[in-house]
Amino acid sequence: MGVGTPVNILENIALGIDMFDCVMPTRNARNGMLFTKDGIINIRNEKWKNDFSPIEAGSELFADMNYSKAYLRHLVHSGEILGAQIATLHNLHFYLWLVREAREKIMTGEFYAWKEKMVKRLGQRL
Repeated sequence: MGVGTPVNILENIALGIDMFDCVMPTRNARNGMLFTKDGIINIRNEKWKNDFSPIEAGSELFADMNYSKAYLRHLVHSGEILGAQIATLHNLHFYLWLVREAREKIMTGEFYAWKEKMVKRLGQRL
């Protein structure tokens, strides 16, 4: 076990693995790394300082819709525990979305095409 990144998860699902255990979503969240549907965000970066868009548009998670990247960056830089908590909730929510979506794509027979598209998106740094 110990499979970590979203790309690793998708590659392993393609190999038939269906059980995962990893600290990556929570550990990386505490250090300001967010996994999103469009790629990886290091919320500590200066580029997010004035980005008042939602953490992840289209997400169903309250924190993603109601807090901005700029606010989360502020919390993380200030050392506020709330920043680590919001980032952790985000990453866990994202991982749950990812495996639910993968399951749906398997059931509809679209998994391999979807996986190839997603691997390219999820691995990029934003």
